[in-house]
Amino acid sequence: MNRSSTLVRAARKSASLTQGELAKRTRVHQGNISEIESGRDLSVRTLEKLLSAAGYGLFALPIRKADACEVAGVIRRELRRGNKDAALRALLQLNDNLVSEHGLLRGVLGLSEPAPTGRLEWDAALAGLVAWRLGEERLPLPAWVEYERFFLGHPRTLEIDSADPVPGITDVPREFAERGVLVWEDTFNSV
Repeated sequence: MNRSSTLVRAARKSASLTQGELAKRTRVHQGNISEIESGRDLSVRTLEKLLSAAGYGLFALPIRKADACEVAGVIRRELRRGNKDAALRALLQLNDNLVSEHGLLRGVLGLSEPAPTGRLEWDAALAGLVAWRLGEERLPLPAWVEYERFFLGHPRTLEIDSADPVPGITDVPREFAERGVLVWEDTFNSV
């Protein structure tokens, strides 16, 4: 999935629009919107048109760090390969990216809803991380971090190493605990 497809899907969902409703507003065929959200290339003009119809604008900011959407793609790929260590490294890199930015730039790194990783606990971990790090600066949270799909019914770990002890709830960042993800807070301390 490319960045423009992620932007269109995130803007449409954030505005609570169906693809059909966005199509009516823009006079872009619903099938084309579906293809765009699946990764089909589109012109900047069409991108601006779709975003505007959902109440968003297109702006450029000087960010050279991977955002939550990009990291979710890396995590998905590594989990499919069975490489949970690499998936964890990607999550930790997002943490470092968020911590290294402040204000608007930090917020932008967590703004767009990531596509599912294929594992609910990893999706919840992404939401917990974004909520935690944006909350540190009292930045507004993107709506997606509160969606039901980012909350687990039963607490669980990321299952990186079966020999690792399960952290107690007081050892877990609050935003992770709320979403049912048991991961040691000190995991996110930069080395």
